[in-house]
Amino acid sequence: MPRNRRRAELLHAFNEVAPIARTFGMTLAFTDDDRAVCALPYNPNLDHAQGGVHGGIYATLLDSAGWFASAVTHPEGVWVTTAEMSIHFLRASRTMGLRAEGRILKRGRRQDVGEMFLYDDADELVGHATGTFLVLPHVPMAQAGPEGGGR
Repeated sequence: MPRNRRRAELLHAFNEVAPIARTFGMTLAFTDDDRAVCALPYNPNLDHAQGGVHGGIYATLLDSAGWFASAVTHPEGVWVTTAEMSIHFLRASRTMGLRAEGRILKRGRRQDVGEMFLYDDADELVGHATGTFLVLPHVPMAQAGPEGGGR
């Protein structure tokens, strides 16, 4: 089934190949209804000077969840790129892991509109975002191998 192959391609690219995922300690999973879930255990090396998780980490998780929610709905090998994202930082997260969940609100032939939610380990909503993801069928997704590639 193509959807299962696409999921496997994306899971491999993120969980096995993407340097940012390895560096931060993030993981990717998909729900049965194609929501992308990016999880990040608490890592004090990602805090800002005041001791909370840096907002850039929020943005990275939200973007990743939206991107993968978009990418999984398109054929194998098709590249998707984030064109725009609006983030609401709702509360600070301190010494807790984070989980971003992304879903597609409107799927299109050339662009998708997604919504992403960021929760802490206590299931408190700490961030929210919407994003536009462009579908670039003429730009194949790099093969996720030892040389790099993927997202």
